[in-house]
Amino acid sequence: MKTIKGPAIFLAQFMGDEPPFDNLKTICKWAASLGYVGVQIPTWDTRCIDLKKAAESKDYCDEWKGIIESCGLQVTELSTHLQGQLVAVHSAYDELFDGFAPKELRGNPKERTEWAIEQLKYAAKASQNLGLTAHATFSGALMWHTVYPWPQRPAGLVEDGFAALAKRWLPILNAFDKAGVDVCYEIHPGEDLHDGITFERFWEATGKHERCNLLYDPSHFVLQQLDYLQYIDFYHDFIKMFHVKDAEFNPTGKSGVYGGYQDWIDRPGRFRSLGDGQVDFKSIFSKLTQYGYEGWAVLEWECCMKHPEQGAAEGAPFIKSHIIRATDKTFDDFASTGKDQKLNKRILGI
Repeated sequence: MKTIKGPAIFLAQFMGDEPPFDNLKTICKWAASLGYVGVQIPTWDTRCIDLKKAAESKDYCDEWKGIIESCGLQVTELSTHLQGQLVAVHSAYDELFDGFAPKELRGNPKERTEWAIEQLKYAAKASQNLGLTAHATFSGALMWHTVYPWPQRPAGLVEDGFAALAKRWLPILNAFDKAGVDVCYEIHPGEDLHDGITFERFWEATGKHERCNLLYDPSHFVLQQLDYLQYIDFYHDFIKMFHVKDAEFNPTGKSGVYGGYQDWIDRPGRFRSLGDGQVDFKSIFSKLTQYGYEGWAVLEWECCMKHPEQGAAEGAPFIKSHIIRATDKTFDDFASTGKDQKLNKRILGI
């Protein structure tokens, strides 16, 4: 067994225009002051990192990493959630997702997709230059508008969809394989990879690519009413990253999983700050430790009620209190009689 690393924090939800949230060094000092020992970096925010330069220059990476380490922190992983979303966008969502792309590419889906694929390839090389072994992203979606089987899907639609998605991702997965880095898809509503079955279908479509792995975030499974503990039993070999995020699901006679187009505060399924929701983190940390997960426990803060600074301050001690120091001995070693093959044979009667 291994001891999970942490606590760490994903900076995406905390970057802003006011100090200390407006540049990398000051936000890292802020995170360290709260008790975090690692930071996960959103690569679309140029205040955090110049992704292209990180891919092209080891010197830049060494200097950049030095800024973070001078604050007493480590880099846990890079994230391309927004760029990964743009690898595959159905035309119905073009305008909704255009804001994730540079202004000069908006309204041009073909060039936007090419840019997104290039960004992921930069992330592969940048991760290698930084000595990282895992990377966080989204899969994008070509089929999300068909998630409910009405109208009836034409025969072969789903198979064709996963084949097309895999075709876009294979060159990216190969680039990450060359860099020695795992691609960890965050399983998330709105993505074609939104539960265990869809991950399996995508993985099969990629030819079971060894770099195709998972970012585990139980909050999304609470909102889907998926068994997030048994999920670990099924997919622990693929789980290489962990977002520690809480959620709750409180259905009513008026609204359930689909949410009735309501704002987050009124939906039955809501993300909450750590400890305020329904996720059984004691069991999650136990299962991940049982299966030998050796990556980071990273706070991803999202809550429709609590201020982010309060959520961040509470998050570090919450994660730290749940990390299990993996034992290197058996609890009943004191009663061991040692190894004696002759004794074993006598006990077995052989």
